[in-house]
Amino acid sequence: MSMDLRRWIETLRSMGELVDVHAEVDPHLEITEITDRVVKSGGPALLFHNVRGSNLPVLINQYGSEARINAALRTESLDAIGERIQDIMDFQPPQGIVDKVRALGKLRELAAFSPKTVRDAPCQQIWLSEPDLDLLPILTCWPHDGGPYITLPLVFSRDPRTGVRNCGMYRIQKIDARTAMMHWQIHKDGAAHLSDSEGRVEVAVALGTDPATTYTATAPLPPHLDEMIFAGFLRGKSAEMVKCRTIDVEVPAESEIVLEGYVDAADLRPEGPFGDHTGFYTPVDQYPTLHVTAMSMRQDAIYPTTIVGIPPMEDLYLGKATERIFLPIIKMTLPDLIDMNLPAEGVFHNCALVSVRKRYPGHAKKLMNAIWGLGLLSLTRCVVVVDEDVDVQDTSAVAFHAFSNVDPGRDALVVDGPVDALDHAAPYFAYGAKIGFDATRKWQGEGVVRAWPKLISMSDEIRDKVTRRWAEYGLD
Repeated sequence: MSMDLRRWIETLRSMGELVDVHAEVDPHLEITEITDRVVKSGGPALLFHNVRGSNLPVLINQYGSEARINAALRTESLDAIGERIQDIMDFQPPQGIVDKVRALGKLRELAAFSPKTVRDAPCQQIWLSEPDLDLLPILTCWPHDGGPYITLPLVFSRDPRTGVRNCGMYRIQKIDARTAMMHWQIHKDGAAHLSDSEGRVEVAVALGTDPATTYTATAPLPPHLDEMIFAGFLRGKSAEMVKCRTIDVEVPAESEIVLEGYVDAADLRPEGPFGDHTGFYTPVDQYPTLHVTAMSMRQDAIYPTTIVGIPPMEDLYLGKATERIFLPIIKMTLPDLIDMNLPAEGVFHNCALVSVRKRYPGHAKKLMNAIWGLGLLSLTRCVVVVDEDVDVQDTSAVAFHAFSNVDPGRDALVVDGPVDALDHAAPYFAYGAKIGFDATRKWQGEGVVRAWPKLISMSDEIRDKVTRRWAEYGLD
């Protein structure tokens, strides 16, 4: 039986990872304050059954723990998914009949994940030819937000040149019952679709799919790879898609709610402010308008949402999933990269901590430049490179080596280039400076290098001896 949002809720409940809240709550700020306290204390997912102004329950914090993100993606560890991806993508020219059979098996495995189109779908059980966003319990998250925001949407559009489907997750600000603002940032595929079009792009917004499919909308996939194939890979079962009734776009058949409409490049309006994952309010800026022309939903639909703000938040676990799942792919391009940590304090794009198997002078700086040329990692404001024997998941260890090993004049590298559109510290919109720190042990040929000291460490013999005798010391 395939997973959908309702079976996922039952799974969370059976895991003891869901609390049903029956007290009346307000989608204007109150749900945010409740959820913020729960997230930061490591608490469960929440299902609010009695939301003021709407008949729809609200699900939030479904990804907000390591146990829940693993369950959502059907894995015991996120690294295991990365290993599966690496196995599929690690094609070598077949040398013999065994290699050819193995390569054919990988191609068949990928083909098995292709989405399937169905005629009838739960998401179209209730049809509203006159859409009404007022029916949805859309949250106003923070006091200075410009209005209510849809924060967990799967936004489907097609590349106007190739017809290839794209699914991304972009916040949507509700303006009125049929109008909203689409936050298509300059670096996103949706914005590229709009710029390559004749000024209008058909768009479908799906709310409330199974958790693996929802995660896929956040994954940094290349533009030519269909996110729904990746969703099938994560689910272990092809996604079922249904064609929208008024536009030439398909959506997951299991969706709880679907909005159909178009984004108009000529209709730009102020969007924002919005309390963002950076921990700061994104200021008002001009974005294209989403005109909602039709709407459908399941019987007794459930509205999924999330909040972002000062970390840690639920999106931390989504970001960590991306870090671990896609690390093996990055290592296929950068084989001397050992590990990567995008710490919560760096809010995804402000800091990357990486370790390198150093092979020659300047290797750490080469790695910095490679990261700044790699997809959305190119937006990383600060890169810290340490040696392979430093655990980058231990931020204290990284800080120790960075504070100890870096001479700013020799080991800092500053470059200008694209930065995240939400980077308020940049002097220009989406353009500014980035810095890298070479915190590795320095080699001859890397500038003026004095004799490099050894790190203090006890001998293995004494460590083993003390371990054996620990109980004798009476220190337990």
